[in-house]
Amino acid sequence: MLKPILALVLSVIAMLLIGPRVLPVLRRLKFGQTMYELGPQSHMVKQGTPTMGGLMFTVVSCVVALVLHGAWYGWQDFTLALLFISLLSMLVGFVDDYIKVVKKRNLGLIWWQKIIGQVLTAFAFSLYCYLHPMVGSSIIVPFFNVEWDLGIFYVPLMTLVVIFMVNSSNLQDGLDGLLSSVTVVGGMAWFLMAVFMSAAVAPENAANYQNLAIFAIAVVGGCIGFLRFNRYPAMVFMGDTGSMFIGGATVGLAMLLRMPLFMILISFTLIASSLSVIMQRTYFKLTHGKRIFKMSPIHHHFEMCGMTEKQIVAMYAAVVAVLSLIALLTVKL
Repeated sequence: MLKPILALVLSVIAMLLIGPRVLPVLRRLKFGQTMYELGPQSHMVKQGTPTMGGLMFTVVSCVVALVLHGAWYGWQDFTLALLFISLLSMLVGFVDDYIKVVKKRNLGLIWWQKIIGQVLTAFAFSLYCYLHPMVGSSIIVPFFNVEWDLGIFYVPLMTLVVIFMVNSSNLQDGLDGLLSSVTVVGGMAWFLMAVFMSAAVAPENAANYQNLAIFAIAVVGGCIGFLRFNRYPAMVFMGDTGSMFIGGATVGLAMLLRMPLFMILISFTLIASSLSVIMQRTYFKLTHGKRIFKMSPIHHHFEMCGMTEKQIVAMYAAVVAVLSLIALLTVKL
């Protein structure tokens, strides 16, 4: 357990050291967030807050994971696969942020440009998992202690899951410290899942799962350090750069562990964000202007109902903690 502890400590310390040096650079480059008029009016005071801060914990997490990496497994190495899905997801978000912040084009990438990048990344990663001898097409079903073999349908289904989760993570990043907080809690669950798996598999495969654990805890440490600057009132936002990295890392961990169904519990709040948007838009069109929520994603609904950002963040973190504990208990049982 020495390496995971070291990964956590190094990631937190690195973020605390890097943050004060990067923030002035972001301000000097005028990488400020543009707040939309359709959003909560209380958010207009955040106009100009530096964004793209997700680059900090992205770099820290990846470097720490590589430095503390154990045995290498060639093309079957889980860390390399996680870097692929996380960094390519981040790249789409980075380009989107760059266009919005630097090029001053508020909508960023055109929707089809974004979806093409995500589809290619998601398909490649899903195919990799399908062909990987330690992953394959079977997924673990929580509560029932059985495996569900999806066969050839694994690739298209998981491609959709990757796209959905990356965009869900992006939607969750709407309040100061919200996505960072739920990532810390959920990331701890994925870390423990990887530890459990490393103890359950053959000794020759254990190190590959241990590498997953190190990556997960490095992301947790990076987000803990980032919260020093991202908690309310935020001094910096992670932007699409950071949120899509987190989405890619989350779904990557779940798929390599053969536990995508566990995201229903551990990533419940991310899924709820997307579902609330889908429900709102569908109902709006069907009823010609009526709404289910005061505003979507649903965290803005809670905000419009009078809850403070701190209260919403605490509530979301608590929900993820309880559901993650249930997920962990189903594995142990």
